Amino acid sequence: MAVYTAEHLRGLRMIVTGGGTGGHTYPALTTVRTLRDRLAAAGTAPDVRWVGVARGLEASIARQEGIPFTAITTGKLRRSPNLHEWGRNIADAFRVPLGIFQAIMIVVRSRPDVVFSTGGYVSVPIGIAAWMTGRPLVMHEQILTLGLANRILAHLADRVLLSHESSIDHLPARARARAVVTGNPVRPEILGGNRDRALAAYHLDPHLPLVYVTGGAQGAVQVNNLIADILPGLLPRCQVLHQCGDFSLDRMRQVADALPEHLRGRYRVVDYVHGELPDVLNAADIVVARSGAGTVAELTALGKACVFIPLIPTGGDEQRRTARHLAEAGASRMLAGPDASANRLYEEIMVLLDHPGRRRELANAARQHGRPHAAAAVASAIIDAAGRCRS
Repeated sequence: MAVYTAEHLRGLRMIVTGGGTGGHTYPALTTVRTLRDRLAAAGTAPDVRWVGVARGLEASIARQEGIPFTAITTGKLRRSPNLHEWGRNIADAFRVPLGIFQAIMIVVRSRPDVVFSTGGYVSVPIGIAAWMTGRPLVMHEQILTLGLANRILAHLADRVLLSHESSIDHLPARARARAVVTGNPVRPEILGGNRDRALAAYHLDPHLPLVYVTGGAQGAVQVNNLIADILPGLLPRCQVLHQCGDFSLDRMRQVADALPEHLRGRYRVVDYVHGELPDVLNAADIVVARSGAGTVAELTALGKACVFIPLIPTGGDEQRRTARHLAEAGASRMLAGPDASANRLYEEIMVLLDHPGRRRELANAARQHGRPHAAAAVASAIIDAAGRCRS
C-alpha cells in the first residue's frame, strides 16, 4: 500500500457503517480507534461519522466514543422467514429505498474520503450510496463465509477485507482481485493482559492450571449446564473461572455451594468479566467458549488452547463452520451436536490437563491462525483508499 504524508491525510473524512450486533460493531470501533491513533502519531485526526440504526448497538457505542452518529431507515431481509417474518420482509422492502435516499444525502453532504463498512443490513444503503456517488468503499467481513450484506457490497467495494484466506473462495469472481486478507480487528488491550493481575483479582492459585469458561457477554445456558455436570470431576485437577452470564448466575452459585468444601475454593463464578478480561485470557491455560468471530479472533491472536462449543444454529451455521475450520487444522477442539455432551467435554479438558504438550500444540497451531495486527492492516487499507481518493 502507498505511504501518505501527514499533510496529505490532514482532515481525512470517513463514514463508518455496520452494526446490529457486536460482531459487526466492535471491529468497526477497534478500527476507528486504531485509525485515530495512527493519524495522531502524524499530528492529525480523522473526521469520523458513524451511520447506523437509531436503536442499534452502534448508536450507543458511537455516543460512548464521542463519534457523531446519524441514523437512517433501513430494512432487513430475513433469509428463512416464517409467515410473520414474511410480512416484516415485505414491510422492510419499502424501507430500503428510503434508506438509500437518506444515505445518498448523507454522503453528498459529508463528502467522505472513504466509507468503511463492517456488515450488517444497515451497511447496505451507505455502501450503495458510496458507489453511486463515486466515494471509495472499503468493506470488511469478519466470518468465514460472507454475510448477505457483504455479498451485495462485495460487487461494489473498492477493497474487500477478509478475516480468513478461505473466504476468498466465497467472493464473487470479479471481487477476488480486490480482496486483502487482514484478519479480524482485535482490541489492542486484549493483547496486553497480565497473568498475575488475574490471579490476584479472582484469588486464584498460581500453581494450578486455569480453565476459563465463557459463553460470551450474555453467557450460554448450554455451556453452563455442561460445566455444572463435570465440575466435581474437574476440580481435583484444576481451577475454573466461569463467566456464566446474569441469567444463570444464581443457579451456578448454587452449584458452587453444593461442591465439596475442599474443592469449593477452586471454582470462581461471575456474571461478567469486565476490564480484567485481557488478564484472564493471559492467565488461562484452557478456554472453553463459543466460536463467534470476535472470540475466535482474540483467542487465536493470543494462541490459546481452546475447546469450542459453537452456537447452533447461527446465520449460515457460521460458528460451527469456524470451529470446524480450526479443529481440522489442529488449532482447537470442537464439540457440536451430539458430541456436545458433558462426558465429551470432560474428556477433552482432561486430555489437555494430562498432556501439557498437547496443550502447547493446540496453542501454537491457534497462534498460526491468529492475526494480532489485523486492526493496523484494516486502518492501512482505509488510509490507502482515502489517499487515492485525494490524489
